[in-house]
Amino acid sequence: MNTLVNKLMWIILGSLGITKGDIKWAGPTGELKEACPVLQLNSYPACPDPDRAMGLAAHTDSALLTILHQNNTSGLQVQREGTGWVTVPPIRGALVVNVGDLLHILSNGLYSSVLHRAMVNRTQHRLSVAYLYGPPSNVRISPLSKLTDSCHPPLYRPVTWSEYLGTKAKHFNKALSLVRLCARRNGFVDVNDHNSVLVG
Repeated sequence: MNTLVNKLMWIILGSLGITKGDIKWAGPTGELKEACPVLQLNSYPACPDPDRAMGLAAHTDSALLTILHQNNTSGLQVQREGTGWVTVPPIRGALVVNVGDLLHILSNGLYSSVLHRAMVNRTQHRLSVAYLYGPPSNVRISPLSKLTDSCHPPLYRPVTWSEYLGTKAKHFNKALSLVRLCARRNGFVDVNDHNSVLVG
């Protein structure tokens, strides 16, 4: 999983023009060896009245990336702007990759964290395994300097993963807006920051 997520991270960062030398906490070969992965096992028993039960409330992941394996029972839904909740059907042999809040911050909002939820199934037990990939606990994550300039100021203040998790524990889905520094100047609305606190 570390090898896979490392490749995915560099594909994503490379699409933004970021090189291995731009990430100070990457090793000399660009391997993010000191990253802090977390494995989360989820079990959603069948529920005869799924409209009256919550699988997992709508949220964004705190990590950089999450790789999710779900069994053959559907239940994962993502929020799509203009459409609403869309079910992500399980595909045999496929993994789901979610952008998390820390990658949202690192990319200065160019990659948005994914609002998603898990619904219970009427007749089938659903299982999923989430591999959450975060930076080393002492590393302060902030927008990469290559992605900021006078027209594109840093939108977020530096924050460690552990500090961000504490903010998320207290404020849940408002955590990203609480580390926000300023509004976008280019006129685009950041869908994850509707409740932004503007301090700059």
